[in-house]
Amino acid sequence: MKLLLDQNISFRLVKKLEPKFPGTKHVSNLGLINKSDRDIWDLAKKEGFVIVTFDSDFYEFSLTEGQPPKLIWIRSGNCATKNVERLLREKADQIAEFTNDTDLGCLEIVD
Repeated sequence: MKLLLDQNISFRLVKKLEPKFPGTKHVSNLGLINKSDRDIWDLAKKEGFVIVTFDSDFYEFSLTEGQPPKLIWIRSGNCATKNVERLLREKADQIAEFTNDTDLGCLEIVD
C-alpha cells in the first residue's frame, strides 16, 4: 500500500516507512508542496495513494466524495516525527486491514 504523506508530516519519514509501506511518497516528491488539498486529493485518487495527514480538511473530502482515495487521519496534533513513525509502524496491521476494507474511507489514529 502506498502512503502519501501530507506536507505537515516530515519528508524524512519516506525512507523510514518504505520497508513497511512500499511506494510511500511525500507531497514534496510529487511537486505538490503548497498545492491545494484538492490537488493532493486528486493525485492520490489517480495514483492509488492512501493520504496520511493531520489535516481535517481531507476528512471533509472523504465525507463528501467517498473513496478512493482512502485517508489515515492522525488525531494527535502535530506530534514529533518519531511519534508519527511509531504510530504508523504500530498500526501497520490495522492499516493493512483498513486499506483492504471496501466500506471504510477514513482511519483515525489517536495516540
